[in-house]
Amino acid sequence: MKENKYDDKIFYEKYSQMNRSKEGLSGAGEWETLKGMLPDFKGKRMLDLGCGYGWHSIYAMENGASSVVGIDISQNMLKVAKEKTHFSEVEYICGAIEDMDFKEESFDMVLSSLAFHYIKDYKELIEKINKVLKPNGILIFTVEHPVFTAYGTQDWYYDNNKEILHFPVDNYYYEGKRIANFLGEDVVKYHRTITTYLNTLLINNFNKNQIIEPQPSEEMLDILGMKDEMRRPMMLIISAIKC
Repeated sequence: MKENKYDDKIFYEKYSQMNRSKEGLSGAGEWETLKGMLPDFKGKRMLDLGCGYGWHSIYAMENGASSVVGIDISQNMLKVAKEKTHFSEVEYICGAIEDMDFKEESFDMVLSSLAFHYIKDYKELIEKINKVLKPNGILIFTVEHPVFTAYGTQDWYYDNNKEILHFPVDNYYYEGKRIANFLGEDVVKYHRTITTYLNTLLINNFNKNQIIEPQPSEEMLDILGMKDEMRRPMMLIISAIKC
C-alpha cells in the first residue's frame, strides 16, 4: 500500500476512467453481493480502510451510520472523496492503512474494499483491526481472490488469435510479493492463500461470519469482458465478528 500507485498521474488517469470510478458502487461487479452482506449501519461508527473515492463511507452515512473515518494513501482519491461527501460526520485521513493508530475499541465496524492485497503484513493489520474494534464489532473486506493473485500477471493465456484459452494458477502456496499488470502498469500486490486469510482471523479473536466469492450480477453480463469473469473467481469477500 505504501507504494501509492494511485498518485501516479498516468495510472490515476486510467483508473479514473474505469466503470467503478465513474459510476460508483453500481459500477462495481461485486457490489450487489457485498451490499447483501453489510450489517445495519444505524448508530455505528465505521472505519473505512482504503476508502478511495469515499463511496462506501457515503453509503454508510446514507444508511444511518453515526460517523465514518476513511483512510487512504492517495491524495488524488481523497480530493475526490471530499468533494463528493456532504456529511460533516465523515473524516478523511491521508495515510497508509497499516499505519493507522486509534484508541482501543474506537469503532463498531471496519470495512475495506480491495485494499488488503496491497498490504505486505496482513497479520499485523488484523491485529490492529482487532484492537480498534469493539467486542462483537464487524470486519468485512473484499480482496482479489487467491486464484487471481497466485500466478502474478493476472492476465489470461491466449491462443495465436488472441482468444482466451484459460487463466493461469501457479505457485499458489508460495505467498508474497507479486508484480501484476493493472491498467497497463506494473503494480505491487501480495498473494496469500485462503487459509492465511481465514486462520489469521481465527487466531486474532474473530469468528467467521460469511465467506463469498462474488459473481457479476445478471445486469452486468452484457458489459464487454464481464462474461469471462464467470470463468474464474476474481474476488473474495470475508465477513468476521470480533469475539
